[in-house]
Amino acid sequence: MALKKFMLLFCSVIFSFSLTCFAQPETIPFESERWDKQNAELVDFLDRKCLIGTAYLDDVEFENGIIEVDIAVTGQKVRAYPGILFRIQSSGNYERFYVRPHRASLYPDALQYTPAFNGIDSWQLYNGEGFTAAIDIPDNQWVHFRFEVSGNQTYVYIDDMKNPALKINYLQHGVSKGYLGLLGPRNRTAFFSNFHYHSDPNLQLLSVEKKEPQPGIINEWQISQPFLYNSVDIEKHPGQQELGEIIWQNIKSDPTGLVDISRYYGRTGREADCIIARSTITSDKEKLTQLMFGYSDVMTLFLNGQLLFYGNSLYQGRDPSFLGIIGYNDAVYLPLRKGENEILLWVVEAFGGWGFMAKDGNAFFKHSSLQDACKIEKTLKMPESTVYDADRNTVYVSNFDRYSAPGQQFISRVDPDGNILELKWVEGLMFPTGMVVYKNKLYVVERRNVVEIDIETGTILKRYPLPDAGFPNDIAVDTNGNLYISDSGKKSIYKLTSEKCELWLQSDELSQINGLWADGNRLLTGVSSDHSLKSVDLDSKEIKTIVRFGEGIMDGIKTDQNGNILLSHYEGRIFRITPSGKIVNLLYLPANRCADFDFIPDKNLLLIPTLETNEIIAYKLIN
Repeated sequence: MALKKFMLLFCSVIFSFSLTCFAQPETIPFESERWDKQNAELVDFLDRKCLIGTAYLDDVEFENGIIEVDIAVTGQKVRAYPGILFRIQSSGNYERFYVRPHRASLYPDALQYTPAFNGIDSWQLYNGEGFTAAIDIPDNQWVHFRFEVSGNQTYVYIDDMKNPALKINYLQHGVSKGYLGLLGPRNRTAFFSNFHYHSDPNLQLLSVEKKEPQPGIINEWQISQPFLYNSVDIEKHPGQQELGEIIWQNIKSDPTGLVDISRYYGRTGREADCIIARSTITSDKEKLTQLMFGYSDVMTLFLNGQLLFYGNSLYQGRDPSFLGIIGYNDAVYLPLRKGENEILLWVVEAFGGWGFMAKDGNAFFKHSSLQDACKIEKTLKMPESTVYDADRNTVYVSNFDRYSAPGQQFISRVDPDGNILELKWVEGLMFPTGMVVYKNKLYVVERRNVVEIDIETGTILKRYPLPDAGFPNDIAVDTNGNLYISDSGKKSIYKLTSEKCELWLQSDELSQINGLWADGNRLLTGVSSDHSLKSVDLDSKEIKTIVRFGEGIMDGIKTDQNGNILLSHYEGRIFRITPSGKIVNLLYLPANRCADFDFIPDKNLLLIPTLETNEIIAYKLIN
């Protein structure tokens, strides 16, 4: 009897667990009274009963889970902006995703995520990786959208895609909860159907590293209350005007330096609004320093009471295609005096996002374990890769030189002290990238081949064609002399053995693969599609993720003598990943690129090609 009761209890627990883990999506027909159709109606389109306009499912408290909906648009040129609202906390505070059909297949922002604070959809402030993405959306056809929401992340899948079309790694409201909605026009240019959702508190997405603050950002500000733009003169310092009492609020920027003003204030009405922002720059001496900044929509800048800058970045304000996207796109040179200097901004908002950002244009981050070594400046032609030849104490540099005709690129020879031995040592290559030295030969990746160069004579011996190449990129050699080549455009790794190059591995897990490094019985590789460092077992070809970054284009990979992995982000960063998986930020050069670097263990020397600035920068890694 006791056993029978136990089995009944056990089955009950398993049944409950199954219901929890495999909850079915809840479909809410648009005919349901649960929908608050504030500006919507039901229509027939493409053989379905569907919804146009805006409607809310406000009896739901959604935090983590799946949201799915089909969207159809009547043409690729139509400005419709259909999408979903989720985690709606009030009428003016929510997360929003939408589609721009008129930019589909043309621009990389046909998909857009933006937060709304205090009623302002700040799409001009949130653009690029993690916020926008490309899509080719057909007209007059149902397209299925699936949203996986967990914590402060959301993945957006379209139709039967295996990889997300857009990864939102940092929802700007953070971890929140709220009701759901559909937002679209009512003019029959966009339609919704087949909406359903289910909550899943156990849903987890791949974790990402927290964003590191950019070097030199000004992150401490005071901002005023809003003023009507037409009631002030933004070309005059506030001290020269009768503004009444200014109420100052202390705020901090996000890690990129962005201040989204709508987090603190909404709009006062339909007229343009403006606020004052001020901060202090302390200088140890009189000097001229570069201040980089961005703003939306109009801004003036004062230093110590003197007007230095006026700019207009309104949507379509410069030409019909101008979006007014914020970024570090402008700069002024500040004549700083010794001691404290006041920087003051008027920032005007008319449409699309209210914000600003500012940083020291000369600032960079260098870990205490790095010491300056040498630099080769402005002589090379887009250096993409460096590789050290220990037998000859020589460094080879591939010059990508995209501005010259194909086949006019070359390899340089330099020494570890930064002296150019021979600028055009080997010529006649086609946009060379990764290189490796093996048995008196230099192997170089170019656009369709691997080039074998005799190091003693500096002559090209042979070209090995890469079958159906997309964008071959890096190359590595294992202990048996097998060569492996990454193809960033084909999610592939080739293998060169016995004078023949063959496809060795192709996988969606290798989308936008770049850097390669042979480490024992595994290949280390950087994959930019999910910003990860991965390993590939040379025997089984099993792919494992070692660490994942929140952003960045993975580029060069090396190991040091202590078992650490060194990795470069193309965006100007060098990281050290310890055997335990800890990520250490070694270097951040915002004004430079960090391409396919080399590390010389015997000299503890990092040699970093910067590509677009035509330099090689070297550092000693002292611990």
